[in-house]
Amino acid sequence: MALKVHQFPCLEDNYGYLIHDPDSGQTATIDAPDGEEILRQLEAKGWALTHILTTHHHWDHTQGNDLLKERTACTIIGPEDGEVPIPGMDRGVREGDSVAFGGTEARVIETPGHTLDHIAYYFARDQLAFVGDTLFALGCGRLLEGTALQMWESLQKLMALPDGAKVFCGHEYTEGNARFAVTVDPDNPGLRTRKADIEALRAAGRPTIPTTIGLERQTNPFVRPHDASIRETLAMDDAGDADVFAEIRLRKDNF
Repeated sequence: MALKVHQFPCLEDNYGYLIHDPDSGQTATIDAPDGEEILRQLEAKGWALTHILTTHHHWDHTQGNDLLKERTACTIIGPEDGEVPIPGMDRGVREGDSVAFGGTEARVIETPGHTLDHIAYYFARDQLAFVGDTLFALGCGRLLEGTALQMWESLQKLMALPDGAKVFCGHEYTEGNARFAVTVDPDNPGLRTRKADIEALRAAGRPTIPTTIGLERQTNPFVRPHDASIRETLAMDDAGDADVFAEIRLRKDNF
């Protein structure tokens, strides 16, 4: 039976995600931004937490770990090679590892850039990608620890996933990302249509997540530095993709 995903807002602009396997009864939270809210959501769904799958060490993704482990005795999994410890972590994982969950598994993808320890989890059977703060709808994470080249290589890994894969990211940043995206990709009709759709969703108080890999390929400038129109707008016709990506990221930082 397919995995069930329950999405809910928490903190200021984070999303929480509970993944439930109906066959085994196992339930995972992707990160733990707000332990108390996660417990409330678990109770409302009638699910028992068995796993925390951590994407990176930032406090707004890990601050609920200790509370949830104390209350549920869940297993905490996170990046193996991080210099900043993940609270309560039981098992470290890295590129190519798999995490068994119910009747399926998640593939671990190392995606440094936002942080050096960042990883994503991809459930291939159900085509679900939980990408933390690496890829956002119409955006990508800030380079707080890694380099532009590292982030560009990480985004390429995610763009190699199937077009239909659903993408669940850590924050609701899409409306602001859309306002920026049209400044570097003004001639993209799909982007203009998407921007209008996003504004309508947010005006109605609805989430813009999940997105899909295919939709990001078509409209997210951070994964399209090869696009001739973007290069012309940036006056970088002959630059390498990584350099164009770095310029887009710099412009977003100053937007």
